[in-house]
Amino acid sequence: MAFKNLIFTVVGATGAVGNAVLSLLAERGIPKENVQAVASKRSLGASVSYGDHAELAIKPLEHFDFSTTHIAFFAVSSDISAEYMLRATQQGALVIDKSSYFRMNADVPLIVPEVNPDAIAHAAKRRIIANPNCSTIQLVAALKPIHDINPIKRIVLSTYQAVSGAGSNAMDILYNETKTVLMNQPSTPNTTFPKPIAFNVIPKIDVFMDDGGSKEEWKMIEETKKILSPDIRVAATCVRVPVFVGHSIAVTLELTQTFDVKEIIKALKTSKALKVAGTIDQFHTPSEAAQEDYIFVSRIRRDTSTENGLSLWIVADNLRKGAALNAVQIAEHAYKHHKYLIRDH
Repeated sequence: MAFKNLIFTVVGATGAVGNAVLSLLAERGIPKENVQAVASKRSLGASVSYGDHAELAIKPLEHFDFSTTHIAFFAVSSDISAEYMLRATQQGALVIDKSSYFRMNADVPLIVPEVNPDAIAHAAKRRIIANPNCSTIQLVAALKPIHDINPIKRIVLSTYQAVSGAGSNAMDILYNETKTVLMNQPSTPNTTFPKPIAFNVIPKIDVFMDDGGSKEEWKMIEETKKILSPDIRVAATCVRVPVFVGHSIAVTLELTQTFDVKEIIKALKTSKALKVAGTIDQFHTPSEAAQEDYIFVSRIRRDTSTENGLSLWIVADNLRKGAALNAVQIAEHAYKHHKYLIRDH
């Protein structure tokens, strides 16, 4: 059976990431008849676009039957994944989960195909593959070529994360808050962000934990260690910025050995996932990364404040490579190299 003939189910099809998954499946020529769009019963009677000329009727998740599904993409919150994902696997589907619910489970692989594709084999037991945090994906994909030639000892990073990482409603909030500021209208408090996001930055994503870090920072630290190496020390500060799409990360590394910056750039250019700036005065921004499959790396330079220090700037579309594209690439790799994970093979 060809990849395009598999039956795909997108859970959370009405959300920003779910929509992006549908777009990617359409781009790959998956027939409309082979794709099922699923959301909560609140969306019953609604439909979503599939490609340029087709629509899919929303099917309610509450009683959805996964018994004909080959691959199910879960683009929903952790509580929804926890409630419904096991039903999908028990009915034979291979699940690729965007939420954080299973990411740190020892028997659930956490996958970025350009970084650790062989770990997909570990999905044989539970039939679940976890998609990392959107910022983690672009971070580890950019660092893997460096780590391969000069092992990383320590990572210090600060993220500049777009509001779309908090969902479609967050983009509406940024738009409306920006409009009220520019038109000098009374503002309406929002429940998505702890403070206004328009013309502002907020150094809090997810909840704060007992050690003073945020849950988002914890995710980046632990996921990076799980994917690259448990021996790497990681410090993270995650910040929400008034950008609609595109996460940016400022990273400083402490490497094991001395290095030549030109050799680092050469190594980065070997990755098909990356687009690397050719000169120091070329740099990338979120607006350039929007709707792009690449992870953009620039500002590659030596950090003289620490031994074997290296700094770089990483930008990617958080909805595309940071979520939907990575999930679809996982599905493609599983089909090509691990067919035993997919029913009827």
